[in-house]
Amino acid sequence: MATAAAQLETLIQPAVEACECEFWGLEYLSQGRFSTLRVYIDHAQGVDVDMCANVSRQVGAILDVEDPISGEYNLEVSSPGLDRPLFTLAQYELNIGQTISLRLRLAFEGRRKFTGLLRGIEGDDVVLLVDDEEFLLPVGSIEKANVVPQF
Repeated sequence: MATAAAQLETLIQPAVEACECEFWGLEYLSQGRFSTLRVYIDHAQGVDVDMCANVSRQVGAILDVEDPISGEYNLEVSSPGLDRPLFTLAQYELNIGQTISLRLRLAFEGRRKFTGLLRGIEGDDVVLLVDDEEFLLPVGSIEKANVVPQF
């Protein structure tokens, strides 16, 4: 995880949990002067607009006081949704048996994008079955991963 994102997570996670929600993860997208901070929350009974608004107020207040982001930014608070992003090994473990799509930071065997069945976790590696071939991909090398919704 990038240093800026790790610092933001340290600031934000307690505020999310104080709102009785689960901190699922965050994406910090820096685009010059304008940035987006997307915070994902979850709850056993689902996430509604009021929960997102409450978390947004709490997180916004902390960010105003601590001021960890220079320049302008948009704060978005959202449910992870059906195509939920995966950030931690524990989240990968919860989704074993699901189809996931992921992108690596650097190419592995000539490719960066993989979509396949999440078979399991071995140490710090994600085991992904793609076209009858199993790949062990270190979680630290994964830039972005999402569950592929099945309808």
